[in-house]
Amino acid sequence: MARRLTLDFLKTEAGSGVLLGLAALTALAVANSPLSSAYFGFLKSEHVVQIGPLALALTTSEWIKEGLMAVFFLVVGLEIKYEILRGELSDLRKLATPVLAALGGMVGPAVVYLVIAGLLGGPHEGWPIPLATDIAFALAVFAIAARGLPSSLRIFLLTLAIVDDLGAIALIAVLFSKGVNLMLLVWIVGLLAAGAVAARWRKIPAPFWVLGFAAVWYLSVKAGLSTSLTAVAFAAIVPVRERLWDGQSPLQEAMHDLHPYVAFLVLPLFAFAKAGVNFAALPLELAFAPLVVGIALGLFVGKQAGVFGAAALASALKIGRRPSDSTWLELYGVSLLCGVGFTMSLFIGALAFPGAIDSTLQVEVKLGVLAGSLLSAVSGALVLAVAARRRKELAENPPDTAK
Repeated sequence: MARRLTLDFLKTEAGSGVLLGLAALTALAVANSPLSSAYFGFLKSEHVVQIGPLALALTTSEWIKEGLMAVFFLVVGLEIKYEILRGELSDLRKLATPVLAALGGMVGPAVVYLVIAGLLGGPHEGWPIPLATDIAFALAVFAIAARGLPSSLRIFLLTLAIVDDLGAIALIAVLFSKGVNLMLLVWIVGLLAAGAVAARWRKIPAPFWVLGFAAVWYLSVKAGLSTSLTAVAFAAIVPVRERLWDGQSPLQEAMHDLHPYVAFLVLPLFAFAKAGVNFAALPLELAFAPLVVGIALGLFVGKQAGVFGAAALASALKIGRRPSDSTWLELYGVSLLCGVGFTMSLFIGALAFPGAIDSTLQVEVKLGVLAGSLLSAVSGALVLAVAARRRKELAENPPDTAK
């Protein structure tokens, strides 16, 4: 069951990555067309949603970031919980290398960014932006370029990305949940605690969890708390054990039902809303701004150095070993793909530098993320393609060991 869920996850994420790329390209095309004003105007327009006495007024961009992306983080939280309890993360012996590589992949980009920010005078607040890996894009590139390579590399990339998501979520919780309404926070904690107790009762129907998540989400927005954080917290209380009356696991049921919508609707919409940059309005020197350079090199240089260096160190110290039946060149190609930050990096960038979506800092964030992710994707694809070709040549012409 665990293997089937993992394979389904990989197929969905790979397809989503292709759609993400198309959405980002469409956003760039629209932002640089006569529709540019309408595009940015729509994203900044405010929409009020009212259900009885409850009302929320958010811009289109905020509805996508705080609303739809909360569903994305709910699914991420469900996947993390499943992997910890029944999947790859349940076997500690399999965890050492990808976990250490994930930690190295967070330290490396932060160090590179902070060094560049210090040298060029950039804003230090941007250091968390290049830390995250966009699993959908990374897996899509891997699926295209790494045909014929061992499946252990896919599992390594998936496990690393899950740990990476945990780190990103922890950063969001610590750094970007400020000015919170404490009374509403108490209500949120109370609802989560009540849900955790109710989860022990194996007869609870699915609508209970839907309404519970909606309540926690609404209070989070009103409290000024990161909805990504509370979405993951809510995922932690969804039971993995099967219900008595139909034998279905609420957690697996939610993953199965929500994942396609997240992969093929939520993430592409977020990419379309966040990737648009009007290059005609940009001064040339903005492309070399400290924030742009720091993010781009953090993703491209820091990520590959941190991931590959930590994996090599784990192997040298006998703490872990590289994915089974893989070569160091193949692992290096996967390390490069980890520098594809895109969705998560743009999301953290929107939190690190709040403001208008076409503000100078937001434009610099987008340029840095796009540049670093593109460099990582292209170079990773090339390395993996070369590695796959070498493996094929060896299979067709095995060395003569008799000589």
